[in-house]
Amino acid sequence: MKANDFSRYLTRFFSTYLPAQKNFSANTISSYKDSFKIFLTYCEEEKGIKPEKISVKILDKELIEGFLEWLELKRHNSASTRNQRLASLHSFFRFIQKDNLENLSEIHRILAIPYKKTTGKLIHYLTGDEMKILLEQPDLYTRAGRRDLVLLVVLYDTAARVQELIDLRRKNVRLASPSVITLHGKGDKVRQVPIMKKSQKLISDYLKESYRNAGIDEGEMPLFYNQQYTKLSRWGVSYIIKKYSIKASKDVEFNVDFPITPHVFRHSKAMHLLQANVNLIYIRDLLGHVDIATTEIYARADIEMKRKALEAAYVDLHTEEMPNWNKDQDLMEWLKSLCD
Repeated sequence: MKANDFSRYLTRFFSTYLPAQKNFSANTISSYKDSFKIFLTYCEEEKGIKPEKISVKILDKELIEGFLEWLELKRHNSASTRNQRLASLHSFFRFIQKDNLENLSEIHRILAIPYKKTTGKLIHYLTGDEMKILLEQPDLYTRAGRRDLVLLVVLYDTAARVQELIDLRRKNVRLASPSVITLHGKGDKVRQVPIMKKSQKLISDYLKESYRNAGIDEGEMPLFYNQQYTKLSRWGVSYIIKKYSIKASKDVEFNVDFPITPHVFRHSKAMHLLQANVNLIYIRDLLGHVDIATTEIYARADIEMKRKALEAAYVDLHTEEMPNWNKDQDLMEWLKSLCD
């Protein structure tokens, strides 16, 4: 094998295999690229192997395991991040295995490297009252404040992922009855989400005062844009949420002790629907989940629902007051006899 076979395979992996054959989204491909950038850094800085000297032949199980250990010990990555990096490498080795029969045994050893078990994370979400307080923070006397309110409302109402939100164009919003927003999700999957009546009015008013570029088809304009009239970035959305979270934290009723990210809006919508006894199937479709098992995490996470279910099923076994053990001599004697 030539020393540059790795670079040739990597080029095909990112230019053809992932986008065309696997139909991965731009964000997923970007994450895979990050994994390989970090892997190449490890090879050069820790193993003294320059990127141009890497060949498939020198990629063995021990090198990959050393990389994974380095991620955790030196970069202090979580098990989840470590698993994401391993998934990227596994995908690459599955891609090249048919063309590398002479290295097939080693490739299979690499593919057999297991993922680490991760501890289940708590799902952070806002209560209905906390969400209401947060949505009261934008200044509706300013254009930016009105835009921010609509952004937060759409993020919550549609339970959109942040990338789905910033990719929205005006043509994706239908205000005529039945009002819907069309979201483009992972793997180019498309779903339509109903717009609530109050949200429809907010969006309608927002669009009436929004910027129009004579050189661009109005339908192609981003629904939410920055000062340069280009679509907001993920960082821009996070900044807006953080700004109003800080303002909301001054309210004594806003008892939130975790960072409010765009995904918290998605979690909050799902939990509120679940608490309103909406069927998990409908919640799954709203969130764009392929598997209902993914949606079931919300049912497992809702402590309030668990508490109410336990209370409803609770049988009171104590029909009388518990005896005073110190005063009940017979009981005290019986307890003493257990220790003899």
